Order: sequence, then C-alpha cells, then structure tokens
Amino acid sequence: MIWVTGEVDGEKYKEPFSKGIMSRSLNVADIGSQRAYDIASDIEAELIKNNVDEIPSYELANVVFSHLKSVDPIIAEKYKNWRSLRASKKPLIILIGGASGVGTSSMAFELASRLRLKNLISTDMIREVMRKIVSKDLSPVIHKSSFDAYESIRTPSIRIDSVIEGFISHVDVVNVGIEAIIERSVKEGISTIIEGVHVVPGFIRKDLMENNNIIVFTLTVDDEESHKQRFYSRCRQPWVKRSLERYMDNFGTIRKTQKFLVEQAKIHDTRIINNVDINETIDIMIGDILDKFGGKEDVGKESEGNNDN
Repeated sequence: MIWVTGEVDGEKYKEPFSKGIMSRSLNVADIGSQRAYDIASDIEAELIKNNVDEIPSYELANVVFSHLKSVDPIIAEKYKNWRSLRASKKPLIILIGGASGVGTSSMAFELASRLRLKNLISTDMIREVMRKIVSKDLSPVIHKSSFDAYESIRTPSIRIDSVIEGFISHVDVVNVGIEAIIERSVKEGISTIIEGVHVVPGFIRKDLMENNNIIVFTLTVDDEESHKQRFYSRCRQPWVKRSLERYMDNFGTIRKTQKFLVEQAKIHDTRIINNVDINETIDIMIGDILDKFGGKEDVGKESEGNNDN
C-alpha cells in the first residue's frame, strides 16, 4: 500500500493512496471519468515501479503534474491551476444567477460535483427562511415569487416597469441573506456556491465583491420556446409540487426578469452564458474560475496540506 502524508494545522496525518479520489480530482480538467481513472492508475503504477510506499502530498502533486505534462500540457495546466485554487487561504464563492427555469440549480449541482465543493445554497431556501422571520404584513413582496412580486407593491413607481420594480424589491430583501452567507463563508473560510434568481449583478455590496474570491455567472436561455420547454421538463417530475400552469401564466414576466438580469450582467461585466448544453456551460464556468483564481507557480508547495490524492 502507498501512503500519502500531509499536515493540517501542525498535525501530521497519512492516508492510503486512492485512484478513485485522484481521478475525481483530475476530472476537473474535463477529461472524462474513465480517462481520469486510467491516468490515476498509471500514476499508481509509476509509484509502485519506483518502490514508493510513502509520499508527501506535495511531492505527489508534483509527480501528477509531471505525468500530466507528458500526457497533455493543457490538462497539466488545468490541474496546476486547480491545485493552487484548492490551496488558497481564501474561500471560493461562486454566485450563479438567472431567471426561473434557466437551470441555475442543475448547473450549481454539477459544478459543485466537479469542483468537489460541499456547500451549495439556493436563494429560494434563503427566501423561505426570511418568510418565517418577516411577516406578510411587514414585507408582502417576500411572500410572493420573484416573477409576480409586483402584485404586492403597495405604491408602484411610475418610473420603471412594475414587474421589474417588484423583482428588484424581492431581490433586495433576499439579498440581505445572501450577503450574510457570503460574510459567514469568508469569515469561516468555507467555499460556497449560491444559486438562484436572486443573484443579480450589482446588488451585492462592493466591499464583499472586491476583497474576496467571488465570481458571478448569469445564466440565460435565449430561445423562448426552449425556455418554456424547461418548465414542462421540470414539472413532469413526480417530486415537483410547482404548478406548470402558474409558470406558463407568468412566462412573460419571467422573460422580463431575464432581460433585466442580462442588462445588469452587461453593466457589471459579468459572464453571461446561454445555458443550452450542460457540459459546455460547466466547462465555461470552470475555465473562468481557474483563469481568475488559479495559476500559482509552485504546485507542490501550494498543494501541501490539501491532499486529494
């Protein structure tokens, strides 16, 4: 057996080398599960051939990096960036926004799986918690959905579209919870993905956005018919309790909120992704994350204490 050693908070540890864990780490480069496992097997064979029975995690990272360079330099670079990102002392906070039905939940789940992040929070859940705290009389907007919140505005503005005004009011309330989660994630050093319609570029405090490893994505479905079909697909699932009729009745307002989200994303230079193909969307997200936050020079030293085999 090959033992991988490391150190966490001054305490040394060791654990068995695992091809499964390593292949999941390699898969961040989108090389496919089977190829990732094959590469992990080749690395294990190389260690056995060299009579290695114990290896520090940072040395293993260098072995992996050298092996990947001989296989594919592009994969090697992605792996290096991923290792440096994992070694960062700052948590990675990923915000994924988009109108109802564009797939923020699905993409957040896939991204969390690919990046091996455990903390995934929906803004709908934040809204539900806030509904228990804030009464309907005090804030009727929060007790509506994002796309029909305008129905609860007591004194509508004449300056902007009522649908967008209601949406903004709805987002403003939920945004208090989003900012609280970001602050807690930063304080505790916990990498987190937050997804939902309430993630709107420009609405989160600038001091939070500027001083931390935060990246924002806005998802869209540009084609109206394709967007509509997403609701049919969602509502046919037996565990979904939401009414298809309600979505269809409000489809026009949902498209309005998408237009507003896109406008905000353009103003604040946020990546906009037409979410047609799940793999393409995930690849774009991971590429942006690695480009923005990865890329340390010394993979080995940066990886010590962050063993994913």
